[in-house]
Amino acid sequence: MSTETQDGDDLEDRVANFLRRNFPQIQMHGGSAAIQDLDRETGEVSIALGGACSGCGISPMTIQAIKSRMVKEIPEIEQVNAHTGMDGGDEMGGGMSPSFPGETVDDGEPDEGPEAPF
Repeated sequence: MSTETQDGDDLEDRVANFLRRNFPQIQMHGGSAAIQDLDRETGEVSIALGGACSGCGISPMTIQAIKSRMVKEIPEIEQVNAHTGMDGGDEMGGGMSPSFPGETVDDGEPDEGPEAPF
């Protein structure tokens, strides 16, 4: 991870502050956001969401919001890679994904939703 400073303003600190300032709900709901890698030359940052974020149904929306807002608010950032522990480390794929009644799943059959426990 790069810890170089530019005019006394550390990019890593700005990314961390961006996450705390714009996404306080991550920590408020028992999750965490950690910078895994920061490449100043390419402008690429990797963020890992952990804790309660793993398995949270709105994690994909949080990830998408982080990706779209960070590149707009921090000029040095060109690309954001973010993931939770549930998705196997690739951009929002893998892991378990929610299904909804009537939605077609991988086997081609409609998903009737969860079965009642009785």
